[in-house]
Amino acid sequence: MLGSGPICCRVPVWTQTPRMRRKPLLKVRAESMLVFIISGLVILAYCSQASNERTYQEVVWAVCGKLTGVLCEVAIAIYTFGTCIAFLIIIGDQQDKIIAVMAKEPEGAGGNPWYTDRKFTISLTAFLFILPLSIPREIGFQKYASFLSVVGTWYVTAIVIIKYIWPDKEMTPGDILTRPVSWMAVFNAMPTICFGFQCHVSSVPIFNSMQRPEVKTWGGVVTAAMVIALAVYMGTGVCGFLAFGASVDPDVLLSYPSNDVAVAVARAFIILSVLSSYSILHFCGRAVIEGLWLRYQGMPVEEDVGRERRRRVLQTLVWFLLTLLLALFIPDIGKVISVIGGLAACFIFVFPGLCLIQAKLSEMEEVKPASWWVLVSYGVLLVTLGAFIFGQTTANAIFVDLLA
Repeated sequence: MLGSGPICCRVPVWTQTPRMRRKPLLKVRAESMLVFIISGLVILAYCSQASNERTYQEVVWAVCGKLTGVLCEVAIAIYTFGTCIAFLIIIGDQQDKIIAVMAKEPEGAGGNPWYTDRKFTISLTAFLFILPLSIPREIGFQKYASFLSVVGTWYVTAIVIIKYIWPDKEMTPGDILTRPVSWMAVFNAMPTICFGFQCHVSSVPIFNSMQRPEVKTWGGVVTAAMVIALAVYMGTGVCGFLAFGASVDPDVLLSYPSNDVAVAVARAFIILSVLSSYSILHFCGRAVIEGLWLRYQGMPVEEDVGRERRRRVLQTLVWFLLTLLLALFIPDIGKVISVIGGLAACFIFVFPGLCLIQAKLSEMEEVKPASWWVLVSYGVLLVTLGAFIFGQTTANAIFVDLLA
């Protein structure tokens, strides 16, 4: 549950302005946001138990109604689609470094063989590994990849910290920025934080898969998980930034030399993790699209297996080809995250806040206790904060990152 899979290893280590890097000030923001992030997970578990629904979008449908449910499903489809693009970009970034080591030539050098071209290597990896993993109807076989992702994430964190404590001679940090240029810089860092900590969409089925799904137990589980995630992010983010300063690459592993063996192993871990994580995110998006299609066509879920298979294969091929084409022509992962990071804020703040408000309003008590007003007010705060982050970060992504 540590955020958006292997993207967790692409850490929030920059300061913000259109051309400046985000910095360790994110530590304060991440820690303060942790309360909202954990409370959102607990609210979703509470509403899931109350509505007897087992997925994020179904909980929103049941608690908030049809319109909000449709908006939630569309948001999940867009978010998972964008995340799949980011995963393919990560594969390309790490493969470029590994190929440079194997070819014993500097990256970007002219006259490289055609089979080392970034577009070719991404496409080959995608067709050989990602597409076959994405077609199956169930993803139960992916459970073993979780252990690999956790090991890879911790390994990357350890490498970044070690490299900061005992830096290589060729590592020369740039300027260390100590404060944001403006207060807007604080909010422009939010997409990265939200993107890293967003695990809310998958939290509802995870909660219902527990042997004894209880909200109190769940609160302890998610608190421990988020504290671990925070430790990983802070270790990687702070040490990665201090090691390279303002010259740090948005993907911190790209800041290290290609011929560093320990870092090359970290890159291999990230690629292996992404290969499985793509299919998991695609499964979530495909399930939402399938649900919307069946619902508005008035078709029963228990239908002809052959028709379901044909539709599933078609949906998978269209999804796969679109994400691959976009990843080939959008090499900057920062632009992808800046766009979909705002949607992550909706999953963390807006939808849980709406669910809490609706759940409390549906209670039939004539005299509302003080706790009722406190919870409703907290729900309003979540919705307001999430809407502000979504609006501000999305506008910034459009006018600064995409149109600049």
